Amino acid sequence: MWGGRFSASPAEIMEEINASIGFDKRLAPQDIAASKAHAAMLAETGIIEKADAAAIIEGLDKVGAEIAEGKFAFSRALEDVHMNVESRLKELIGTPAGRLHTARSRNDQVATDFKLYVRDRIDALSAALAMLQLAMVRKAEEHAATVMPGFTHLQPAQPVTFGHHMLAYVEMLGRDRGRLADARARLNECPLGAAALAGTSFPINRHLTAETLGFSKPTDNSLDSVSDRDFILETLAAASICAVHLSRFAEEIVLWSTPQFGFIKLSDKFTTGSSIMPQKRNPDAAELTRAKVGRIAGAFQSLLMVMKGLPLAYSKDMQEDKEVAFDALDSLTLAIAATTGMVDDMQPQPATLLAAAGSGYSTATDLADWLVRVLKMPFRDAHHVTGRIVAAAEAQNLPLDKLPLADMQAVEPRITADVLTVLSPEQSVESRVSHGGTAPQNVVKMAAGWRKRLESDQPKG
Repeated sequence: MWGGRFSASPAEIMEEINASIGFDKRLAPQDIAASKAHAAMLAETGIIEKADAAAIIEGLDKVGAEIAEGKFAFSRALEDVHMNVESRLKELIGTPAGRLHTARSRNDQVATDFKLYVRDRIDALSAALAMLQLAMVRKAEEHAATVMPGFTHLQPAQPVTFGHHMLAYVEMLGRDRGRLADARARLNECPLGAAALAGTSFPINRHLTAETLGFSKPTDNSLDSVSDRDFILETLAAASICAVHLSRFAEEIVLWSTPQFGFIKLSDKFTTGSSIMPQKRNPDAAELTRAKVGRIAGAFQSLLMVMKGLPLAYSKDMQEDKEVAFDALDSLTLAIAATTGMVDDMQPQPATLLAAAGSGYSTATDLADWLVRVLKMPFRDAHHVTGRIVAAAEAQNLPLDKLPLADMQAVEPRITADVLTVLSPEQSVESRVSHGGTAPQNVVKMAAGWRKRLESDQPKG
């Protein structure tokens, strides 16, 4: 490839550090699609003959078929996917293959290929997240009225419903899909035609290639076109946040499935045993999902460090963008699939959840609210009175709704039997009817809204 300028072959170690074909070969479908669009544009503008363009496109289709069928022999000596495809194209069609690289560089070529690849992966990730959201919505509908403890500081706080808890993650994943959509919209400008860094003197039509490849427009600055890796940085940032959400849910699955919690059961499909302890049922799928965030966030940090000190325009450092990105997006795809499987598989335990919801005096806030609402007591005073009543219940080892009314009246004489209507966990969740609250009727309504939105997102046919 360098025969016109170099008289000797690269050193072995140079080949070792320089070659990227081991990982960038997965860009072959995008490389072929972009090359076909480029060849068609070159013919349309009269830069090459239409017959040559037709031969190039037909040859590229053959190369693509060989790759898809596993019959293509990638050569490390040719460094990367671009030169491998072009070399095979020359073997198939001869001289016309040499015209394909007119008015482009590997710099704008790889930027285009990588954008096409990331765009495809964003679409696939968003679809997978929608399926996970639907799985959570189904679980929310099934358990809209299943009472469970809500926690702050991992201490019992207030009762909520299991369905409400599921919908919290549906909201998180909705924001993740929004971030991915934002990244997709910003990356959807076509670098092809920016050439090495300065554009080209050939009368190319960059709008045509952009339209052909499904981009909204061509990029507006040739230097930025080949220098930019914001699109993968932004995608990895969104992926990292998404992975954190999956990790938080995985942590809860790990906790909930322990005998100490006993909130859910997972089947053999998503647990493993121990080589020495026959009683064990380990939530390995959740634990591995929890661990994936390290690889995904690490990829984001790795690429930030690669890009932070690079001058314009292209530097070979940028070859390091792909391997970490491929691994991160693969890891996130697997984590989403595993989480979807666990949501479908897990069986909440309503009796255990209800019993736990009543522990730790979780309806104390309901008592304080009753004092404010019925006795018109300032909240700070109500907070103090409630604290004394909780202390009395704790001294007798009784839940609040079992504490004798007389004991409550000993603290605050104006308390009536009506207070007993707000002190059970079931009564607590039913009262939380404010928008976004945990009341079962809210959960049913919000789940129905999410189901409608998500099902309308599904591909038709």
